[in-house]
Amino acid sequence: MPLFREIDLSQHHGGLITGIVPGSVADEIGLQPGDELLAINDNPVEDIIDVQYYSAEEWLELLVRRGDEHYLFEAARAYEQPLGIEFSHPTFDTDIRRCNNLCEFCFVLQMAPRMRRTLYIKDDDYRYSFLFGHFVTLTNMDEHDWWRIETMGLSPLYISVHVTDTAMRRRFLRNDDAPDIMAQLRWLAERDVEMHTQLVVVPEFNDGPWLERSIEELAALWPHVQSISVVPVGLTRHHKYGMRPHRREEATATLAYVEALQPLYQGKFGVRFVYPTDEWYLVAGREVPPLEAYDGQQLHENGLGMVRRFLDEWAQVQDEIGAWLAQNGRLPDDAPALTLATGTLFAPVLQEKAAEFRALTGAQVQVVPVVNRRLGDSITVAGLLMAEDIIAALQEQGTGDVVLLPRVTFDHPERISLDDRTPAQVAEALGVPLVLADTMGDVWDALLGESSVVYR
Repeated sequence: MPLFREIDLSQHHGGLITGIVPGSVADEIGLQPGDELLAINDNPVEDIIDVQYYSAEEWLELLVRRGDEHYLFEAARAYEQPLGIEFSHPTFDTDIRRCNNLCEFCFVLQMAPRMRRTLYIKDDDYRYSFLFGHFVTLTNMDEHDWWRIETMGLSPLYISVHVTDTAMRRRFLRNDDAPDIMAQLRWLAERDVEMHTQLVVVPEFNDGPWLERSIEELAALWPHVQSISVVPVGLTRHHKYGMRPHRREEATATLAYVEALQPLYQGKFGVRFVYPTDEWYLVAGREVPPLEAYDGQQLHENGLGMVRRFLDEWAQVQDEIGAWLAQNGRLPDDAPALTLATGTLFAPVLQEKAAEFRALTGAQVQVVPVVNRRLGDSITVAGLLMAEDIIAALQEQGTGDVVLLPRVTFDHPERISLDDRTPAQVAEALGVPLVLADTMGDVWDALLGESSVVYR
């Protein structure tokens, strides 16, 4: 690797420091917010992975740009003492690696027009896969990327496979240069990298024999391939390529096929290995399995086990409510009437649990399913709801004293919806207080007036 004196400082961009942890190495040597970290121990840093890797030494030399000057800081690092630097962005060389595929089911290519610019960025960055569990296709990798994965032991990785056959995958990704994914996965397996994979299934495209073959070939790489998430395709009304979502009978058949494989893999591997996401169960009208059916896999961000966690939490909250009622007798007379809004996919589950909540507490609770008009009624999940659709639905149906919306609808660092509305703006438009909720425990807190944050 190059020495400090060999770095072209005029061209090299390091990490912009935004915070220093008290008592850390960075605090002791006098680093400051606004400094730019360029290199550690003769190694230029291009992201926080480099920082974590190269700073794992007892003696550190940090090259920093401060204004127009460059400084070399030296420090001895005690065992387990944190480096203590917070950065403005996890990657320094670019904001995020772009995708070079043109998948017909790509959600970015189906986004509604005239929305914020960042919603049209197709990201496909292996570093975000390692750091945050983002699924990537591995089609835009270079030798340096593979070297880093091997040398730094970047594991686990989360990989969008979709179909294992190379010709079919190139057609699926609309990328004639997409490499052989199985060769890439074998390379990773030879280096003991753990992988979680996903297959986004499109009816009459990569289902049927293609799905069977893909699962079989990925299973051959156990235990390095740790899991397969089987995900139904999501299509907005702006989709242009003639694909379609699964019909209920197709979802039922796919679910039955995947579930039939699970005991076979459990016998071989000790885990079910292949997991249908929650959406299959909701579309098919089936009860979601117990939490142990996911074998401890932390894949809920990919739609596995989220509904079951909601249901299990409700069972616990019922005991809490029962204890409260036993002590207090009944709700106060001024207890607010609650309105819960969610996407149409989850609405039947929420309506059922809201009815149980009403029967247990005597509270006034209504559930309003919100149709996604901006992206189309085939988009049914709460995380893709638009604030304008929520406002329209609640103005039409009417609201209680307090409105509860899914927290995931505003799952953005700036706490805004896809159409750039804040919870406070929604509350203002509706004229009632608003609370963001994940669980029925949040509903109970809102009923008692104990929500930690209320938008008015």
